[in-house]
Amino acid sequence: MKTETAFLDATAQAELVRRGEVTPLELVDAAIARIEELDLQLNAVIMPFFEKARRQANSPDLAAGPFRGVPFLLKDLLCKSAGDPYHGGMLFLREVGCTADHDTYLAGKFRDAGFIFVGKTNVPELGLIPSTEPAAYGPTHNPWDTSRSPGGSSGGSAAAVAAGMVPAAHGNDGGGSIRIPSSQCGLVGLKPSRARTSLGPDYGELWSGMVAEHVLTRSVRDTAAILDAVTGPMPGDPYVAPPPARPFADEVAIDPKPLRVGLMTRAPANLAPVHSECVAAAEDAARLLESLGHTVEQAHPEALDDEDFSRSYANIVSCWTALELEYWSAETKRTIGEQDVEVATWLLAQRGRGLSTSEYLQAVVWLQGYTRRVASWWDAGFDLLLTPTIAHPPQHLGEFAPRPDNPLHPLLRTVPIIVFTSPFNATGQPAISLPLYWSPDGLPIGIQLVAAYGREDVLIRIAAQLERARPWADRRPVVSARG
Repeated sequence: MKTETAFLDATAQAELVRRGEVTPLELVDAAIARIEELDLQLNAVIMPFFEKARRQANSPDLAAGPFRGVPFLLKDLLCKSAGDPYHGGMLFLREVGCTADHDTYLAGKFRDAGFIFVGKTNVPELGLIPSTEPAAYGPTHNPWDTSRSPGGSSGGSAAAVAAGMVPAAHGNDGGGSIRIPSSQCGLVGLKPSRARTSLGPDYGELWSGMVAEHVLTRSVRDTAAILDAVTGPMPGDPYVAPPPARPFADEVAIDPKPLRVGLMTRAPANLAPVHSECVAAAEDAARLLESLGHTVEQAHPEALDDEDFSRSYANIVSCWTALELEYWSAETKRTIGEQDVEVATWLLAQRGRGLSTSEYLQAVVWLQGYTRRVASWWDAGFDLLLTPTIAHPPQHLGEFAPRPDNPLHPLLRTVPIIVFTSPFNATGQPAISLPLYWSPDGLPIGIQLVAAYGREDVLIRIAAQLERARPWADRRPVVSARG
């Protein structure tokens, strides 16, 4: 059983349960066996909930949702589950034994959908670096090449799904943290529109509206169906995304009308060189789109080249990082000092503390104007923007390690990883990374498609069409469940 279901997606596993061909306990036991076998090489699952998951699988109270009995992993950041450890990638919180006393709204929706949490996945400290190698738990390895990073900050979730431990796992995205690890691990990663999923009850918004939560999956239909299960406003949410015209899962079977697609293969504002394989991936996707009847032209929103974006984005992240350390100092009644966090975390927090209220608000207002300028490109007649997801193939582990001669190195190294993704956290637009291309040495290279705000339906239709045209379901990483 442990290998028979390994590469079935969540939709297929749930269907087996509905038909009575497997029980939730059998699915959970198979997932646990795969985690115990594979995670010795990957270090993706840092907190196993195995016995708790088995009890839930056997419980008559297991929710009868669309994914009843399907094993699932939570990323150890933002999405809290009652009674379980919560460390946010921080060695400090691990040492004080921090535990969540409630479910977030998203965790509750995952439970209502019938998912069974079998554990939590590794994450860089506070999700700040796009590579998952925190001091708290050590590095997670990419199952396609264990010398490389799975990306971040949802890198533990990505490695687990790519290796076949579970069919889907939770992720969140404040600068590309769903899309980047999806690109580096050969998965589907959708960042939904701002406010499509609730951040409550703990937050109304995070990073001034730049953070969104969803999942990493192996199939477009899972991404769509899980979005149906978790979408929608909750009491007290400060704003809501426009409701879809129909269930997102229905969009999978609908071929899109001919679309006008802009192609951008150089980095916004030329902030980083783009590796030839990443350019090739985007150009290959452009040819595939044209073969399907869509029009692709070299075009992109001019506002993406505004060099002031990086400063405003960094100001927002820095201020929120300072707030996060103050929050955990108050919660634990222990002042968090420089020795308690990683170099990048401390530098960002110190930068945030040095900014005035006026400078923070100026960054918020500037990004609001930037959003209007970027969004106007879609109103001018384009349906999608196509880019590489990241500017180079999966990086080797250790490339984000602090350097004595340059303490800013981890933050500077981040730029080419987030240069294509972070603008759309600021604009709140939905964006998806798809695994359409592999380098000659067998590494997945994702491409990103971006739609207008609220138009996940367009992304899901085109993603499903591309998946049918060039299926990726049979691809297996080096470290994976074997059947």
